[in-house]
Amino acid sequence: MKALFQPVWLWNAAIGIVLPLLYINTIIALMNKLVSKGFPPDLSRKVIHIAAGSWIWVWPLMDPSDGWSYVFNIAVAFLWFLMFLQKGLKGSPDDPAVKTMTRTGDPRELLKGPLFFTISMMFVGVFLFMKFIGVAIMGYLGWGDGIAPYVGKKWGKHKYKLLGREKTVEGTIAVFVAGLLGSILLYILVFWRLPTAAEIYRLALLGVVATIVEAVSPADVDNLTIPAALYLVDLFLG
Repeated sequence: MKALFQPVWLWNAAIGIVLPLLYINTIIALMNKLVSKGFPPDLSRKVIHIAAGSWIWVWPLMDPSDGWSYVFNIAVAFLWFLMFLQKGLKGSPDDPAVKTMTRTGDPRELLKGPLFFTISMMFVGVFLFMKFIGVAIMGYLGWGDGIAPYVGKKWGKHKYKLLGREKTVEGTIAVFVAGLLGSILLYILVFWRLPTAAEIYRLALLGVVATIVEAVSPADVDNLTIPAALYLVDLFLG
């Protein structure tokens, strides 16, 4: 079907921009509506975080044959990057995006974790397109790191401190479990097949790294440290 559309960049622009826009904006609109009706804002942020990290499901629909236009897959991440800059610097606490995507209602919070998340999305979408490690990074960053704080806050009973930051054992376990399951799901959506036992083992090994890095990372920067650590470990593993 892709061959029917020429030039290739036109197909990739449609798939890489239109589909993620519809997908992400639908999730955000739904969360905004639910938050206005009393849905927990912290859970809303996690849903959006996970949904955003799963945008790579569009990858196999794109045609990389021209060698460059696949980068349209980062269009939404780039638009979010600009939006977070604008709203973080000049936004209002009453802005729906600020209410939905921040913990405290302070617009400047968008300049930290959310902004760093879009940077990681763009790196993965440009340099790790259709690669195993790209899937693993978004699985642990989107699903594992996304759900861990909520699990820790809601069910965390066993607390510990690393580098002055208080964490919970339950939240740390959630990084690994949710990240591994999310990585496997994204693997299936991207490669359209089940991962082999060796690939699951590799995902689990990367999950151990992601879990440790999340536990020791300073506040708000794990959206950068987790992708960096997984990428470097994957290079080391070969």
